[in-house]
Amino acid sequence: MKSITPGLNSSMNLAIFTSEEKKIIRSLGKEWYITNAGGRLTIGNRSYYKYFLMKPTSAYQELFNIEREIVVVFSDYENFEPRSLDAFDSAINVKNDLRIERACGILISRDRKIETKITTLLKSDPEHQAIVPFTYEELSNKYDSFFIQNRFKEHFYSRDLFAFNSALKKDLYFFGRTDLIYSIINRHKSNENSGLFGLRKTGKTSLVYGIQRAIKNSEGISIFLDCQSPNFHAKKWNKALYLLIVEIKSQNNLEILLKNESEYSEENAASAFEKDLIKLHKKLKNKNILLIFDEIEHITPGISLSQHWKNGEDFVLFWQTLRSLFQKYNNLFSYLIVGTNPKCVETPFINGVDNPIYMQIPHEYIQPFDVPQTKDMIRRIGSIMGLNFDEGIYSKLHEDFGGHPFLMRNVCSVINTLAPKERPVRIDKTMYERGKLQFNQKDGSSYIDMILSILKEHYNDEFEMLKFLAIGDYEQFKEFAQLSPEYTNHLIGYNILDQNSDSYFFKIESVRQRLAEMNKFKKINLTNSEKLAEISERRNIIEPKLRWIIRTVLRSNLDENNAKQKVLDIMGTPRSTKYYSYSLKDIFNANKSEIYFEDLRKVISKEWQYFENIFGKDKSAFNTYMGAINKYRADTHAKEIEKGDMEYFRVCAGKIEAYIEDFL
Repeated sequence: MKSITPGLNSSMNLAIFTSEEKKIIRSLGKEWYITNAGGRLTIGNRSYYKYFLMKPTSAYQELFNIEREIVVVFSDYENFEPRSLDAFDSAINVKNDLRIERACGILISRDRKIETKITTLLKSDPEHQAIVPFTYEELSNKYDSFFIQNRFKEHFYSRDLFAFNSALKKDLYFFGRTDLIYSIINRHKSNENSGLFGLRKTGKTSLVYGIQRAIKNSEGISIFLDCQSPNFHAKKWNKALYLLIVEIKSQNNLEILLKNESEYSEENAASAFEKDLIKLHKKLKNKNILLIFDEIEHITPGISLSQHWKNGEDFVLFWQTLRSLFQKYNNLFSYLIVGTNPKCVETPFINGVDNPIYMQIPHEYIQPFDVPQTKDMIRRIGSIMGLNFDEGIYSKLHEDFGGHPFLMRNVCSVINTLAPKERPVRIDKTMYERGKLQFNQKDGSSYIDMILSILKEHYNDEFEMLKFLAIGDYEQFKEFAQLSPEYTNHLIGYNILDQNSDSYFFKIESVRQRLAEMNKFKKINLTNSEKLAEISERRNIIEPKLRWIIRTVLRSNLDENNAKQKVLDIMGTPRSTKYYSYSLKDIFNANKSEIYFEDLRKVISKEWQYFENIFGKDKSAFNTYMGAINKYRADTHAKEIEKGDMEYFRVCAGKIEAYIEDFL
């Protein structure tokens, strides 16, 4: 890291700044190196700002991991307005210098409440760069040597920049996949269509925003259609075409007279759409338009919530219109379809009619981050938050979460909450393992379930295959794999599995662990010791939950003494005498009294009127299930447990577990 000393660039001209501002600049020059006098900025029609650039000295480089020049903006207004922050982007655009740090900036304002206002504003815009606020008054007066550093710490380290759960609309915290963006744009420029698919939270919509930014920067035209919106999928195909025309017009702020919605009848919609599209194309200086259909599954046959797309002919008629015009005109438009489910391009026939886009749109699955991309994202975001990750963490994080950016960021968000507040701080393997464990215990399971939900909803066979592989039933997995290559193609395409020769393995270890935990009692071909271990584990989980349910239900229907007496009656002498003075809570405490599994069955059975709504109303079946669980407990068996007995135990235990889960 190059050593930078404080001072002012001798060639700088500070003529545009007031005497007070010059004093502030010279004062900052005692801790930073002031590199460039910047200039004036106009935001909107009536807001004027001045800015300059300064470079962090070695102390700030070490504390905050910033080496590039940062923008410092003067806002000479008594009341802060959010548009003031646009001055940072304007200054960066004016300089167009890769040496400027875009992740942070300094705002010097006349507003005495600027710090509170900036904190509040950035909470509502988590994607915004870090802004370190000061007042003119603070920097004009004397301050101690730690004042600037402490203000930086407050506003650098206080935001959790890993905790992005929504799509990224800006490019400040967008990492990786730039090659994919430009690959799609190049296809569009060559008048080719594209398809992009991935599981939930793989960054599809963030990619779409990135594509739109890149097209806008090259002065191209893109139109975003959210198929998930009822405003789109609730419409019939002809009205959807009209909406598409409306969006092209409105998203480009065009003043042009087009056909009325009434002219988009089913008989005339294709012709009206063609004429309007050609008029818009000319208005847009004949630029090729990229039509982006996000969440395409919402207009996909067999999947859409709207019946006319799900079971009707709307999908065929809509895409027949677009495909016909695409083939008829060169460089009029191309389209990008984005979603979780590629069924719309994999199905050859829809209601007995050729699918217009079957095999017509080259599509790909979103790839996970590799280790260098993982390192780039985690290191750069972490450095702004004062988290310095050990080098080995990046590959471990990639291995555990398969390069899935959403999962990796959220693990690091947990690590941020566990790390000491005094920053910067080193994140070593021990801290990483603590964060990963807490993530898996708290939110990890629900995130993984959400990511896998597309398989569970629409690719149930593939989902079952994953269960078999996770619990080690390789033969069952291979039987499915041999039925159709599509099964494994989807799983590999979604980047859940990888293949080496005839072997398959999970790319995301946390997914394997989650599925294994969820299905650990479904493994077949168990050894006898494995059977006994499963019986013991499930019984030991069921028993304390039953104790709590019985105590809670009896106490809610009876007073303490009556509830306790009913349990003591079941226990019989000598236990009833021994525990007569115990509270109901202590009687159900296995560490304080001898209450058996069979006692629990008897209490529920005898007081069935209180429990029937919990355990399925069939008292006889309940007793059968409980009897089987008790019969096959590990301490009663010195011989082999037959396969049929194990299957019967699983059925009975599963029934009781389901009742308990529903109640709890």
